[in-house]
Formats: sequence, structure tokens, C-alpha cells
Amino acid sequence: MFNNILIICIGNICRSPMGEGLLQTKLPHINVSSAGIGAMVGYPADLHAVHIMQERGIDISTHLARQVDHDMLFDADLILTMEHQHSQYLRTKFMGTTGKVHLIGKWLNDREIADPVGKDERAFRVAMANIEKGLDLWVKEMAKP
Repeated sequence: MFNNILIICIGNICRSPMGEGLLQTKLPHINVSSAGIGAMVGYPADLHAVHIMQERGIDISTHLARQVDHDMLFDADLILTMEHQHSQYLRTKFMGTTGKVHLIGKWLNDREIADPVGKDERAFRVAMANIEKGLDLWVKEMAKP
């Protein structure tokens, strides 16, 4: 059973905060957090991400970006990334994470989630929809006996 799930992207201001908010809502009994491999430490979530999540009744307005570190990774039971390069970076830089690092889109033929940073709200909506599709399948897999 997974009790501590970490969601990773690059800056920790767009995709991973949306993923964190969505997954925490779907699995309220599990600790879900997020971080970035090149985080914009201390920055809030992008306003497009905040707005889209607010429409769904999920508040990420207090999110502040943080850099992934050794303790976060080793405390996590499952680490979900947005892109293959994120997974590879973690596996290379943090030995011992290999078995628990997976793409959010693993059950969608290893689909990557494109980074919407610097783009319009539509790109954020596409990213959020893809994140949710991937997370829904993870939740389904976790529910299997």
C-alpha cells in the first residue's frame, strides 16, 4: 500500500501542483506532495493552474514550489513524474529510487505530460486533463487486491 506519494515535474509551479491537488482529492487518506527537479523555490503555483483547479473545487493557491531532495524521495512509497527525462534524472541522481519512480502516464502507454509553462490557459487545461487521466488509472491500479 502506498501511504506517501510524491509528484515531480521541473519547476513545481504548474503540473505537479495540479497533480498533487487532484490526487489528494482522490485519495484523501494518503499523504500526497510535490516537488521539482529544477524548482522555482518559493514561487506560487501558476495563476492558470490555480484558476483551473479552483473551478474543480481544489485550492492550490497557497502552494509554494520546492526542490526535490533525498529525504522526500526516500520517504515516498511512489514517485510519479511527468516526463521520461524526469524519471531518468531521479534514477540517475538518487540511487535506490528506481523501483518506485514511474510516469503518471504509465497506464496510458507511457504518455508524457507536456509542460504548459509560459503558454495559454488551454495548454494548462490539456495538461490537467492528461494528469487526471493518468492519476485515475493509478488510483484504479492501487485499488486492485
